[in-house]
Amino acid sequence: MYLIVGLGNPESDYSKTRHNMGFNVINKLAEEFNIDVNKSKFKGLYGQGTIEGQKVGLLKPQTYMNLSGESLVEAMNFYKLSPSDLIIIYDDIDTDPGAIRIRKTGSAGSHKGMISIIDNIKTESFIRVRVGIGRPEDTSDMIYYVIGAIPEEEAKILDKGTTIAKDAIIEILKTNVDMAMNKFNKKKEV
Repeated sequence: MYLIVGLGNPESDYSKTRHNMGFNVINKLAEEFNIDVNKSKFKGLYGQGTIEGQKVGLLKPQTYMNLSGESLVEAMNFYKLSPSDLIIIYDDIDTDPGAIRIRKTGSAGSHKGMISIIDNIKTESFIRVRVGIGRPEDTSDMIYYVIGAIPEEEAKILDKGTTIAKDAIIEILKTNVDMAMNKFNKKKEV
């Protein structure tokens, strides 16, 4: 079983923000594969189904971004999963809007959700799909940039990036992470 975790903040207030790219990808996977992600479980919203013949759990932590690892580790412990069973999806300021980056390991950088995950599972070795949101021209207010409203033109580009991320996850489940990296890293459709 794969646990696919999208990072974000509760959608009632943050659905249309750059910080919710992970949730947006989970929503697209859920829609395409008819998986209801509506069970209140593991401090998050959770659903199970099958994608490309693989049993998957889809999780949207409801702990707010900075405590995402608390939700993830509860699900991992419940299903007795290892880090090799994880796919984490999150927004990335170091990747251009409309592009994604798949990695098998790496640091959290400045991403608070990833810091929480690494602190909770005690490893940096797990698949992550970074959805590009780019950097603001004025970096003095990074918090507003990631949780503020997105201009309509940019929203279209970010939406395409989440579609590419969804397709990349399907490829990981269908073939493997290396094939997905070769096919999708730095791919941008605008």
